[in-house]
Amino acid sequence: MEKVINESIQGCSTSLIGHNNNIKKLYIESYGCQMNFSDSEIVASILRKEGFNTTSKLKEADLVLVNTCSIRDKAEQTIRKRLEKFNSIKQINPKMKVGVLGCMAERLKSKLLDEEKIVDLVVGPDAYKDLPNLVSQLDAGNSAVNVLLSKVETYADIDPERLNTNGVTAFVSITRGCDNMCTFCVVPFTRGRERSRNPISIIKEINDLWEKGYKEITLLGQNVDSYLWYGGGLKKDYSKASSIQKASALRFSDLLELCAKEQPKMRFRFSTSNPQDMSIDVIKNMAKYDNICNHIHLPVQSGSDDILKAMNRQHTREEYLNLVKNIKKHLPNCTISHDMICGFPNESEKDHQDTLDLMENIKYSFGYMFTYSERPGTAAARKLKDNIPVSVKKRRLSEVIDLQQRHSSERNKEFFGQVTEVLIEKTSKKSDFEWAGRNPQNMMVVFPKKYFKPGDLVQVKINDYTSATLRGVAIGYSKNN
Repeated sequence: MEKVINESIQGCSTSLIGHNNNIKKLYIESYGCQMNFSDSEIVASILRKEGFNTTSKLKEADLVLVNTCSIRDKAEQTIRKRLEKFNSIKQINPKMKVGVLGCMAERLKSKLLDEEKIVDLVVGPDAYKDLPNLVSQLDAGNSAVNVLLSKVETYADIDPERLNTNGVTAFVSITRGCDNMCTFCVVPFTRGRERSRNPISIIKEINDLWEKGYKEITLLGQNVDSYLWYGGGLKKDYSKASSIQKASALRFSDLLELCAKEQPKMRFRFSTSNPQDMSIDVIKNMAKYDNICNHIHLPVQSGSDDILKAMNRQHTREEYLNLVKNIKKHLPNCTISHDMICGFPNESEKDHQDTLDLMENIKYSFGYMFTYSERPGTAAARKLKDNIPVSVKKRRLSEVIDLQQRHSSERNKEFFGQVTEVLIEKTSKKSDFEWAGRNPQNMMVVFPKKYFKPGDLVQVKINDYTSATLRGVAIGYSKNN
């Protein structure tokens, strides 16, 4: 299969043809997961061919799009405030059209478009190829909507327009949708069932990015470990595939190895992993190839078996801990990060203590922590009462955050006095005289600029740290530069 892929990509280029006569202005804001930011780049590419150039100036925009997230109520409230802002600007510029993309678009299409009338355009995550038709409807004075879900990967043939790029790192999507049906999550309803992207198109995009000077790729999906290419189609239909398709099928470990070998000087990351689907082959390939970064984002959501079961997480606490042990066995320098939900329905104080105990056991390098937010339409919203008081949710979240900050500081202390490889991404937010970049463990490192430049791989000796950042001095270029 690898030979077939390598022969198929020779001589291919996915460079976007420029449109010098574009006169319309497109303004995009993205919220939520990395997939949304990646999707916004696809949208910008599609609309560029329709005469739109992107702009960072909101007031000059002809079309304003918000790529939305529905994973938590707070995210939706933030987006509603932005829509109010956009509508106030429309009073000054009535030609401006406002649209909502992504998960919130699919979930609240009727309310946003018909009841509240705060947007002109509603487009779901699988309908972006229909944007030329939808924009034509706007030009004709009508509102427009398409939130239909797809059963196939829809954007493999589109070269994303890199938005707000640093020219060093980029996202490449490899799967869409999710089959796991966690009871708290809206993603299966807003993004549909799992389907994987043709590996030929993935390698093609990666090679094009390397030619353009990019040095690091993050492979993206709601659940990258579920990647399964057997010629196309939903993952759930794999059992119906022919014996020939099954014999040549690629799983995520195969794709990861293919990427690492195709571009041995490019660094690779991936996100997000689901514990139930991560295989030992993925871990072994990470250990085998130096250009696969030693960091795994491994959401657990709770340390309690009772809560994990109520969440419909397909792993137990013990299975999760055994997976972490396997990671550490093969990748002793690998950092692990997490997602954690506090105050899920019926979460007892013992359940909460089980979460804190799990964190003490693993000592994550960093994490993303939230209080439970009921999402309409999910199994948890239909079957479970949101019965944990807000004050208790906040107290438990505070305890989880405090513990994680302590662990983050402890993990960062381990780098003190060590030399680590850093890919320079940008100027530090706090000083124009310092660079900022990440090491293979995904830790942000800040150091004086000297004569280095973005895209350089340098060796940095760490001489200070906080819970969030490593600081040091560059002592020379990396051998991999």
